[in-house]
Amino acid sequence: MSTVTKKELIGRIAERTQAKRVLVKRVVQAFLDEVTAELCKDNRLEFRDFGVFETKTRAARIAQNPKTLERVEVPAKRTVKFKMGRLMRENLATPASKSADVK
Repeated sequence: MSTVTKKELIGRIAERTQAKRVLVKRVVQAFLDEVTAELCKDNRLEFRDFGVFETKTRAARIAQNPKTLERVEVPAKRTVKFKMGRLMRENLATPASKSADVK
């Protein structure tokens, strides 16, 4: 398993669409900024066949430091939950070598 960076994705999209890298970079960054802004407003983002992003609030709890066994308060916090859509689920169900061919 390897890591794909935003820069690599921008390069792939620019090559595939024959658009300038600078334009693709602006579009991708604007998209990510909008996703972040909507999640910060507690809005649900749904992309058909891809998946759904939504925020959840984890309750405050008491945890334990495994080294010292000291009890520690963990405050409530917001997280992002992703639920994959139909096409992604189907593509992930196929072996890795075949799903790499799907575009």
